Amino acid sequence: MKTTLRLTLLALAFAAGTASAAGDAAAGKALYGTCTACHGPAGQGNKALNAPKIAGQEDWYLARQLHNYKKGIRGTHAGDTYGKQMAPMAMTLADDAAIANVVAYIVTFPDTAPAATVTGDAANGEKLYKTCIACHGAKGEGNKALNAPKLTGMSDWYAVTQLKHFKSGARGSHADDTYGKQMAPMSMTLADDQAIMDVVAYINSLAK
Repeated sequence: MKTTLRLTLLALAFAAGTASAAGDAAAGKALYGTCTACHGPAGQGNKALNAPKIAGQEDWYLARQLHNYKKGIRGTHAGDTYGKQMAPMAMTLADDAAIANVVAYIVTFPDTAPAATVTGDAANGEKLYKTCIACHGAKGEGNKALNAPKLTGMSDWYAVTQLKHFKSGARGSHADDTYGKQMAPMSMTLADDQAIMDVVAYINSLAK
C-alpha cells in the first residue's frame, strides 16, 4: 500500500512539473506585449526591424534562445548588432516560468510561411544542404534530439544573417554556447555569401 501511495505521489509530482514546464499561454499573452512591436502580434516577424518570424518555431528552441539572451550567451558579441537589441527584451522575462509562459503563448500563433526574400541557385543549394540533413532533416523540419531547430517556413533573410554570424564568430563563439559551437564549423562548409544564399534558397523550396 505504501509503495502504491509513493508511486502515485511521484506520478502526481511529475505531472505537475510537466504542466509547469509547459507554461501558461494566458499568462504568456500579457508578457508578449513587449514582443509585439518588433515580432508582430502573431509572431510573423518584421524584416524592417530585423525581427524574425517566431511563429511556427519549436517551443524548446524558443525557450533556449531566450535563456541564452538572458545569460549573455547571445546578444553580447560586438558583431551581433541586432542581438544586442534583443538581449534587454529577454531581460523583461523575470524567470524560467515567465519564459515558459511566453513561449506557450507564441506556439498558439498560426504558422504561416512568409514570402521569400532570398534569391539564389536552389539546385546548388540542394547539394550544399546535404551537410545539413543529418541534423536539420531532409525537409528542414528540425530535430530536438539533435538540438537542431526547424528551418523551413521561417524568415529566410534571418537564416542568411545567422549563417554569416556563425561564420564570423558573432554567434557560436561564446564559451557556454554548446550547440552554437556545433553549428559554427558547419557554417564554414559554405564558402561565401553566394553559397549561403543558395542553401537558403533551397530551404525555401522545401516549404512548398
